[in-house]
Amino acid sequence: MKDTFNRTAFKEKLEAQTSFPTLYMFKFIVPSGKENEIGAILPNNKMTLKTSSKGTYVSATIRAMMPSSDAILAVYDKAAEVEGVISL
Repeated sequence: MKDTFNRTAFKEKLEAQTSFPTLYMFKFIVPSGKENEIGAILPNNKMTLKTSSKGTYVSATIRAMMPSSDAILAVYDKAAEVEGVISL
């Protein structure tokens, strides 16, 4: 059974627990070769990559200064357009 993303609850939680602007850490898992597509979402931020043991997936971590919960959600929306992405 696949869990569905509750956008409203996530936004409320962000706003309750975070003081904006904030340095936010994004984590994504993408198929190998798709890491540049994730990096293009936040091009002016450092991205740390770690390849899986079999080399099929890459874990990408990006820390970025975010002005609001809406800005964070916009990044996740753009990331969802990358084929095979898993947002953590």
